[in-house]
This record gives sequence, structure tokens and C-alpha cells, in this order.
Amino acid sequence: MYKHILIPTDGSALSRKAIVNGVKLAKALGAKVTGLFAAPPATPVVYRDHLPVGYMTPQQHAKIIEKAADNYLGVVERVAKRAGVRCECIHVTNDFPAEAILAIAKKNKCDLIFMASHGRRGLASVLLGSETQKVLTHSKIPVLVSR
Repeated sequence: MYKHILIPTDGSALSRKAIVNGVKLAKALGAKVTGLFAAPPATPVVYRDHLPVGYMTPQQHAKIIEKAADNYLGVVERVAKRAGVRCECIHVTNDFPAEAILAIAKKNKCDLIFMASHGRRGLASVLLGSETQKVLTHSKIPVLVSR
């Protein structure tokens, strides 16, 4: 069935749940996993929840992004190691997470994307969009959404 599962993460609680469930599926199938964190490039403006919250040098911002990537991907590595599942983790820079997810899935020959959905509705969905929805719309391989 599936031999290589891509598990993107944004560090949220829902992503952590998806990581646990994605690794369980990989273990049951004898598949390997690739954890992915996609972040925008470091800029002088720092955003939180899509709103500007401060300023810093791009070098300082890059260090914060790298630390976040290490933390978020560390969860994938630890869960996979505990389960005895082969794991690789990738951090990429991209303004468009869905685009990065699809590109890495293709480049690494993944045959399943296992990701969380935040389930935004109404105006939040319109304003923020849904990376999961974009992946579902454009993926050429199966996508399993965890909620």
C-alpha cells in the first residue's frame, strides 16, 4: 500500500496529533515518514497569526525560524523513533506552505500526505485560506486529513 508518508507540521496541537497518527499508520504499513516544516523567509517584520507584531533583523528572525523548525520537526523524529519508524525531516523556506508540501511530496516520491486540518470556517477560512484545502485540491497523490 503506502511506503512513504509525508507528514507536514506547523507546530500546532492538531499537527502533533496528526504526527502521532501518521506515524502509527506508517508503522502498521511498514512505511517510512518524512516530516516537513515550511516557513516563509526571514524578514525584518515578524508576524504572529498573520498579523505583524514586531521588528528584528532578518538574521535574528532566521534564528527564531530555525529554532521553531528544530522544535516542530523534533516531535516527528521522537515519535517515529519511539515507534521504530524510519524518518527524515526537512525544513524548507517558502511563502506558500501548500506549494512546499506538494513539491516535497513529489521530489521525495511520497505516496501519501498525512496532515492536520484546522477546520477554519466562515470569514477566517476566507481570509486565512486553508493550506490543507489547497493540498487536497492540487495533490496528485492521496491526502489523509487528521482532525
